[in-house]
Amino acid sequence: MIALDIPGRETLQLEHAVFDVNGTLAVDGELLPGVAERMQALAGQLSLHMLTADTYGKQASIDETVGFKATVVSRDAVEKAAYVLSLGADRVVAIGNGANDAIMMQSAALSIAVLGAEGLAGAALKAADIVVISINDALDLLLRPERLVATLRR
Repeated sequence: MIALDIPGRETLQLEHAVFDVNGTLAVDGELLPGVAERMQALAGQLSLHMLTADTYGKQASIDETVGFKATVVSRDAVEKAAYVLSLGADRVVAIGNGANDAIMMQSAALSIAVLGAEGLAGAALKAADIVVISINDALDLLLRPERLVATLRR
């Protein structure tokens, strides 16, 4: 668990991290460098979840690299949001980049949008509490939560 006491906001007790895969953790179906190591380090603090439509048909390889299996969802944004709600949205950080991630991100207690090689959908940008330029930056925020406090305090 990651506890965040953010001045001007209620305390967050994060237990789950939900990640979009393609465009966020991977580009063209290939996991980005540095992601697996950071996710393995983060697994001691949060329960990690990957959601994917497996657009490129390479999810099994990503699963093997990170050491856990993704949940395959349709391309429907509502399904991703329902997944976050099923975990207890007030304990979830959601990380994504696509328009189909926006509702998931709005539902979560904390949302991080990633501006990567595939870009960042305007809807995801609007739903985000924080925007970063790489997934590794997002993972580093979770590994060093004082950075989150510094960015989000009011």
